[in-house]
Amino acid sequence: MTAPATGVSFRPGELETRPDGTGNLLGSRCRACGAHFFPIREACAGCLSDDLETVRFSTEGVLYTFSIVRQSIPAFEVPYALGYVDFPENVRIMGQISGCDFDDIKIGMAMELSLEPFGEDEDGNAMTGYRFRPVEAHND
Repeated sequence: MTAPATGVSFRPGELETRPDGTGNLLGSRCRACGAHFFPIREACAGCLSDDLETVRFSTEGVLYTFSIVRQSIPAFEVPYALGYVDFPENVRIMGQISGCDFDDIKIGMAMELSLEPFGEDEDGNAMTGYRFRPVEAHND
């Protein structure tokens, strides 16, 4: 298992981190129609209401689809897996997939949020980012 990530969130306001290395992705929920969004929005894409609240999303979901990225900008080491995960709040979130071999990634597999080190900010403070990993990888 990856060591708990501690540090400043690389997406303040959208990634909540706790000292124990756990956290949640934050998004919006429309009070008028109940739709959820990530990242946080100012207005609902469904009913156009501006009555939204910030909510914490579940930490487990199901892999909707994925791709192996073999070319990217220099800041990202390739290859890496990138996927969309469906969460119980009826929101689909994209992120890198870690904690398993590419051949073991399967559409429909249970995924969990994984907070991981994500470099340093301009002041040299450790930053924390998120990826998704198979739930079984946590139990290894």
